[in-house]
Amino acid sequence: MNQEDRLKRLRFRAWHRGTREADYMIGCFFDRFHGEWSAAELDWYEALLGQEDADILGWIMRTIEVPAEWQGPMIERMQRVDYVEVPQ
Repeated sequence: MNQEDRLKRLRFRAWHRGTREADYMIGCFFDRFHGEWSAAELDWYEALLGQEDADILGWIMRTIEVPAEWQGPMIERMQRVDYVEVPQ
């Protein structure tokens, strides 16, 4: 799959999570930062999309401890939540 198609697929998956809250938290993060990501960070995000929304939101909101395999700068950036702009 070429890079453009991969990004389209990831954006769709990020914005179609099943709940509006997850869409905003996960989708806005993708929209705001994916252009800066390295190949390894893009791989990390793609793997993250395979996790349960409740877990991801818990990790972002710090109500659930982040498992060791997900800890690092990407999840720390998500935990800042300053990237979420709720569309009007």
